[in-house]
Parts: sequence; C-alpha cells; structure tokens
Amino acid sequence: MYSGPLVFSQVMDHLPLHTFRRCVARYQGERYVKQFRCLDQYLAMAFAQLTYRESLRDIEACLRAQQSKLYHMGLRCTRVARNTLSKANERRDWRIYADFAHALIRIARPLYADEDLGLSLDNTVYALDATTIDLCLSLFPWALFPATKSAAKLHTLLDLRGNIPTFVHISDGKLHDVNVLDILLPEPGAFYIMDRGYVDFRRLFTLHTAGAFFVIRAKSNTKYRRRYSQPVDKSGGVRCDQTIVLTGVDSASTYPQPLRRVKYHDTPSGKTFNFLTNNFAIPAQTLADLYRYRWQVELFFKWIKQHLRIKSFFGTSENALKSQIWIALSVYVLVAIIKKRLEIRADLYTILQILSLTLFERTPLIQLLTNDPHITEAPGIPNQLNLFDNLTGQ
Repeated sequence: MYSGPLVFSQVMDHLPLHTFRRCVARYQGERYVKQFRCLDQYLAMAFAQLTYRESLRDIEACLRAQQSKLYHMGLRCTRVARNTLSKANERRDWRIYADFAHALIRIARPLYADEDLGLSLDNTVYALDATTIDLCLSLFPWALFPATKSAAKLHTLLDLRGNIPTFVHISDGKLHDVNVLDILLPEPGAFYIMDRGYVDFRRLFTLHTAGAFFVIRAKSNTKYRRRYSQPVDKSGGVRCDQTIVLTGVDSASTYPQPLRRVKYHDTPSGKTFNFLTNNFAIPAQTLADLYRYRWQVELFFKWIKQHLRIKSFFGTSENALKSQIWIALSVYVLVAIIKKRLEIRADLYTILQILSLTLFERTPLIQLLTNDPHITEAPGIPNQLNLFDNLTGQ
C-alpha cells in the first residue's frame, strides 16, 4: 500500500517556497507573528480554493476534522481557527501573495510558450479585458460602483498561449478599463487585442512608440481619412484593407501616425467589424482571426468565477479581498504548472474536480490524474531483514 505524502502535499511540493519566503520578508509579513505563519495562511486558503469551501467556519470545520493530518499538509499550527485566519487575511499585506502569484506566472509561461494558436504568428499575443465582481454595499463600502452599490474590477492581461494571466490589477468598480493602459508595461513586438472600451488614441500611441502592436475595434464615431486601399479577397470575410489617418479634433494630434483599418464581415453571426491596428505586415484575415481569439479572456473570466472562490469572500476589508483573489489566481497557475510538468492531458476543470475529493488521500499524484498503473506499494527498506526468511534459514 502506498504510504507516501498526502495529495495536498504533493500539489504544494510544486511551490517555490524559497521565493515565497522572499516575498514574506519583502513586506515583513511575519513581524510579531508567533504561530500562524504566512505559509500556514496560504496553505489554508489554498485548501479552501481546492475544496470549494464557502466560509471561514467551513474551513475551520474541515481542517479540524483532519487535525491529525495538518502537519503532513505543511501546516505547523495545531489547529486553524477561523478568527486567526480572518485576522491574517485582514492584516497581512496582500502584496505578498500578489508577488508570489507573479513568480508562479514566470514559471508557467515558458511551459506554455510552444502552445499552438492555429496562426502563422510567432509573436506573443495578449488579450486585455476586465470583469466586474459584484459586492454588497453594506459589507464593502470602500468599493463604490458607481454610488449606490459596490463592486471590484479584475483587470487582466491574458497570454493566449496557455491562457496564463500575466498582468492582473484589482480595483474598485469606478476605475474605467482604459486607465489600466497607464499601468501596463508594453512588451515590444507583442500583440495586444482589445475591445472598443480601450479606444484612447493617446494611450494607443504609447503602445505604438514602445514597439508593441495592438488590434482593437473602432468606435462608430471614429473620424478618419483614407489614404489608399489594398486589394483583398472578399470570399473570406474581409471587405476592405485600408491605410487611414485620423481626422478627429483630439485623435489627429494624439495619434499622428497612419493606422490600418480592416473591415470584416462574420458570416455566421451576420455582424460587420471594423478593426484598427498599427501593424501593416500581417494578412488582413490573420488580423480578424486574432480578434476572434480575444474571446479567450471572456472564457477565462467565466471559468474562474465558476471554479475559484472569488465571488464569495472570507473577509470584507480591501486587504482580505485582494489576498483571496491573488491566492485563488496562484492556485490556478499552480494547477496549470502541474498539468505541464506531469504531462497531464485532462483539462484544468477535471484536475480541480479530482483534487477537490482526494486531497487527504495517499495516492501518487501522477497516478491520480492520469489513471496510469503506477506502483502503489511502498518500497521496502533495503537493510531491513525479513524475520520469516531468517527463521527458515535456521
């Protein structure tokens, strides 16, 4: 019979704990802490994410039922009280878990760098969008949106190779989506796919001067003048491919360079789209296909809202909310890392469902997630004599 570590411990073994300790030291996360360390807090919150716990009382009850296994899970405390966990979420700097999540992202991205997008394009492709998380006004008065209710916004830059979030900014609901472009550090040569909400030609020109490319839907009131048109094959949906200059009162001065306008008709939906980009090299059809991949970020938001604990929160302060979201995202990235490292074919949803029911079992993780017939018996101790063999030899 296999007597190795718990499944939870095997999952957490993929964490770079030396990096975690540096993040804790950077923000003095364990100053005046005697028992409940930051790692204990992270493991308890990760347990809540993997097992779909609904409240602090729920976490406390489940961990108390498995109190004899807390040490084997990596928790150095004898029990996890909901009051202790609540205070830790409220007081310990959320930037500890934000920095740690970014460290996991840096590990995950090279693992998915060779993912095929289905396009003849070697550039990195990002999708930028935001989603709103509705909150209760009486519990979260600090997150007004706009004045009569509360909400938090999750601004996310998603690497479409592997659907790994590379940039996340959590704000209250009042922050407009386009303002995130002021925080974003453009990557030269990368493509940024955005919806009409990000049309701000001053900020788009900043992307252009940084050497990055953007693909964005044009607003209906965008004023421009056509310089010349390229011949197009209209059998594929592309209706025109033009080089234009902006003629609006503000846009002409904030974006003085020519732009490329591609008009595309989507036959299945019957809709016509006008795309603007600063890239004049890729084919017009590839440009339209790139924008179609922007929907991956919408699917990402839908997925994490359904399968991570980021809609019901264990604390009401801004620090507690951000800590929970960053830990949830780090768990998502951790599972993505395990999927690649162990070469698991199952999708992330299936992996999370399996883990949610087996965290306290002592089964090899690779066997659990792949159903491979691995050896489940614990290896014998080589220097241990067999009593019955010795009796037989006498």
